[in-house]
Amino acid sequence: MGLGLMGGSLALALKERKLCREVIALVRREEAAREAEQAGVVDRATVDPAEALGDADLVVFCTPVRVIVRQLAAFAPYFKPGAVVTDMGSTKQEIVAAMALLPDNVHPIGSHPMCGKEQAGVSAAETTLFEDAPWVLTPLDRTPPAATRLVQELAAAVGAKTQLLAADRHDKLVAAISHLPYTLAIALVLVARRVAEDDLAVWDVAASGFRDTSRVAASDVTMMLDILLTNRQAIGQMLALAQTQLDRLARALEAGDESTLRILLEQAATRRKRLYRSTIAEKQTDG
Repeated sequence: MGLGLMGGSLALALKERKLCREVIALVRREEAAREAEQAGVVDRATVDPAEALGDADLVVFCTPVRVIVRQLAAFAPYFKPGAVVTDMGSTKQEIVAAMALLPDNVHPIGSHPMCGKEQAGVSAAETTLFEDAPWVLTPLDRTPPAATRLVQELAAAVGAKTQLLAADRHDKLVAAISHLPYTLAIALVLVARRVAEDDLAVWDVAASGFRDTSRVAASDVTMMLDILLTNRQAIGQMLALAQTQLDRLARALEAGDESTLRILLEQAATRRKRLYRSTIAEKQTDG
């Protein structure tokens, strides 16, 4: 359901590894259907939900979060009995709530591959996008174990590492490690933009530090709006925590408190190095 970056990458990975009898895409436009077939992204593409869903054993929603919520209700009559219905949405509570309303004879389970790129659309799809990525599953109370196992097998087959979490816990955790970084990157770019109003040279001196810390600010706006608006409470909590840390830094700077600044900087540096020690070591070896 949807052939953007995530859906296109999944379709390509499934086809390349010959993991499915048939990979079918449901898209919005006839032109997109023909392009997807000609490019070999899927075996078959259609704009007709009855044609796409009538025989589907596994349905994966790869559209933006609020679209998924609407589509779950709109396409519910087309799912065949016994179909497993999952998704790739970046927030889970609203999606899982919508899944709970599906007919009893289909088997829903929320899921979220923790990967992506700033580029959007099927042209950015990669068969290796999911390799070594965390893939969180959020089963409902009604989800049969066999449905959970099927989606675990799907994720493992394209190289991902699965983990089970409750939907509310998922949303809190990703608010801290994904959604907060996006809002901070937005703030960073807007600050630099404000400085540029007085001195355009700020863009000339921007180098790798600015590029790396602002990278996710280039993410697809429609997708990110859906994420922010469907995880408002958790993101608000993380923004408040971030503001507390910024205030600590600001007070220490204003007071010239080198001791406090050193403690804060060392705490962050130590945690970051521990978290990505193997990656850093690999780069040093390569370099």
